[in-house]
Amino acid sequence: MTKTALLGAAGAIGKSLAHELRARGQEYRVVGRNAGSLEKSFGGDPLAELRTWNPDDPASIREALRGTGTLIYLVGVPYDQFHLHPILMERTLEAAIAVGVKNFVLVGTVYPYGRAQATPVTESHPREPHTYKGRMRKQQEDLLLAADAAGKIRGTILRLPDFYGPGVDRSFLHGVFLAAAQGGKADMIGPIDLPHEFVYVPDTAPVILDLAAHPGAYGQWWHFAGAGATTQREMMEAAFAVTGRKPNYRVAGKFALRLIGLFNPIMKEMVEMHYLVTQPLLMDDRALAELLGGLKKTPYAEGVRRCVEALRKAD
Repeated sequence: MTKTALLGAAGAIGKSLAHELRARGQEYRVVGRNAGSLEKSFGGDPLAELRTWNPDDPASIREALRGTGTLIYLVGVPYDQFHLHPILMERTLEAAIAVGVKNFVLVGTVYPYGRAQATPVTESHPREPHTYKGRMRKQQEDLLLAADAAGKIRGTILRLPDFYGPGVDRSFLHGVFLAAAQGGKADMIGPIDLPHEFVYVPDTAPVILDLAAHPGAYGQWWHFAGAGATTQREMMEAAFAVTGRKPNYRVAGKFALRLIGLFNPIMKEMVEMHYLVTQPLLMDDRALAELLGGLKKTPYAEGVRRCVEALRKAD
C-alpha cells in the first residue's frame, strides 16, 4: 500500500483524516508550512511522517510529495486571496506528476456551480460560477481534470457543503456553539430560516479515504452532502438546548456585511458568497453512496451536542 500525503494537513479535515488513517493502521505523511504546528498536531503519532513545504518553491513541493502514491489536497488560502487557488494547484500538479504520484484527490466546494438551477443538485449540474471565488475554484478543478484526461495522473474531486465539528473554529456555526457553551451573543449571517446543510467533519475522513482507494472514483467529481436539510435557526436552537441557555443571537444580512466589510476585509469578501444563504444549494450524494456502498452521517442533534460539549470542556 502506497503512503498517503495530506497536503495542507493542519486544518480540521486534515486532522480528521490523520485520525482515521491512524485508526486504520496506515502510515501517512502530513505536509504543511509550519514545522511547529505539524509537530504539535501530529508529532505524537508514530504512523505520521512530518514534512514542510514552501508552495513558492517547486523543488520544495516535489520533495514534500516524493515517495507517496496518493495525494489528498486540502490547501486553503486566505479568503481575500482566492487567485492563489489555481496557481497553487498548477504548481502542486506539476510536482506530483514529476515525482510519480498516482492519485490526486481534491477536497472541494460548491462554489464552481454558481446559483443552484435545481434542488437537489446532482453531479450533472453545470459549473457556471457567477462569483470570482467560484471562477477561481473552477479553474483549480479544471487543471486537475485536464491532467487526469491527459493520463498524467488520476484525479477526482469531492464536493462538501459548509462543515462543522468539535474544534472546527472556522465553521459557519462556531460562534453559535461558543455562545451556547460559554455565554455571550452569537453572530449569525441571515436569513437563518432557509434550508441549508452542513457536513460533520469527522464523517468526511472515511469517505475521502474510501473514495481515494476506489478505482472508479477518478476523472470526475462527487458529492458528500450533509445529514439532510436543516436551517441555521434549528442548529442554533439545538446548540442552546444542550446547555439550557436561552438563545442569544443577532443576525446580519447582506447590507450589514457590506458595512462591516468597510472595516473588515474578510467580511467584505463574504458579500459575494451571500447568495448561498438566500438561494440554498442542497446536494444529492446518491451517486457517491452507490459507489462506496453507503455513507455514514452523524445526525445534526448529535453533532451539535458534541460541538457544544467540546467547547464546555475547553472553557
